[in-house]
Amino acid sequence: MIMMIDLVLLLIGVTNCSKFYDLLCHIPEEILLFQLQAKLQFLFQISCYYSRKFNYDYNPRKINFFFAKLKFLLSFQDRLLPPDQRCSYECEKEATGPIDRKKLIEHINKEAIETPDRPEFQPFVPGIIRGKKWIPPQVPKAKVRDDDIGTYELGDEYEKALNHASEEELVDLAAILGFHSMMNQDQYHASLLNKEKIGLGWDGVTKASKPKPAPVDPPNMTDPEDSIKRVSDDDAKLIALNWNNLNIRDEQFERLFKALEVNTRLEILSMSNTGMTDSQAEILAQAIEKNNSLRIVNIESNLLSGKGIIRLLKAMLTMNMIEEFRASNQRAQVLGNPAEMEITQLIERNTAILRLGLHLEYNDARSRVAAQLQRNIDRSRTVRVCGMATFRSAVRSLAPNWTFVS
Repeated sequence: MIMMIDLVLLLIGVTNCSKFYDLLCHIPEEILLFQLQAKLQFLFQISCYYSRKFNYDYNPRKINFFFAKLKFLLSFQDRLLPPDQRCSYECEKEATGPIDRKKLIEHINKEAIETPDRPEFQPFVPGIIRGKKWIPPQVPKAKVRDDDIGTYELGDEYEKALNHASEEELVDLAAILGFHSMMNQDQYHASLLNKEKIGLGWDGVTKASKPKPAPVDPPNMTDPEDSIKRVSDDDAKLIALNWNNLNIRDEQFERLFKALEVNTRLEILSMSNTGMTDSQAEILAQAIEKNNSLRIVNIESNLLSGKGIIRLLKAMLTMNMIEEFRASNQRAQVLGNPAEMEITQLIERNTAILRLGLHLEYNDARSRVAAQLQRNIDRSRTVRVCGMATFRSAVRSLAPNWTFVS
């Protein structure tokens, strides 16, 4: 097929162009696109040269039209070819001047207005239906069985109980069966808890109870400078530090985290909604790697990304002392699959963490983290029970007359 195409292209210029042009037009376009992309220009020049040299039937308009069409087909294979060069039509007229967009639009609008509409074969007459009127198909009605119509017999025992039941008993039964539309939330809970009946039973109007407003949290009055001083001085009375909802400067973050490296008393660190970023999280991670007293770390509602959270979880593996870590509601609402898989692997390596406050999107990460936390809880309970048993046996050996009250 390849040799035949080359031969036909040569014979277009050497012999009768019209005959071999018709032969070439019957070749499938897929074969032309695949085989002629590299040979198109070269063979075209050879065919034109021999046709002029030997004065054969040379029809340049016909050949140019064929190669323009072939070039148009090949243009879709080249992504770098500009769109204005992908048209098979090549205008041979000379330009009359620069394009005037305003005049062109006016000419198009004028032509559209002056062009008469095509007449209808049958003129429109109001009220007369032309053609066949569409009638929607009839939907078959569902057949009702004879045994479906009628009353249900509940039995003499149930019918006697319902006929002699009071309103309060019917309300309790509706609460048990889950008929929430017959009562409001207060009536429903009162029926379940056997409290004093609220409302008028069936005669009362079901209305939603007003929600009780939650009390507003008081402002955090913690002094950051005083807290930093107490942490750096290793104050024995400072066990929990609450910096929630405070406007903390960058240098205050740095001074606090540097003081945490040498502190041995602080166990709870809460820093929710303080504007912490990944740069401050890096300094906190360095402090966690050197601190052996922290048990709970809460950094929710900050500006951390997945990298910052991963860095903190890696730092927790050094001392392996933190039991609770909360870092939900960060700047990145979705961590992504790579970050969640890395977090899962870090949690699986951590044998001390018991509670994790972090939203994971993928089910695999959630199930693996939950399984690891359950293993850590079981392990801590086993260590606690074994430690208490060892302590009791040691005490009994020293004081056999002592008794332990659970």
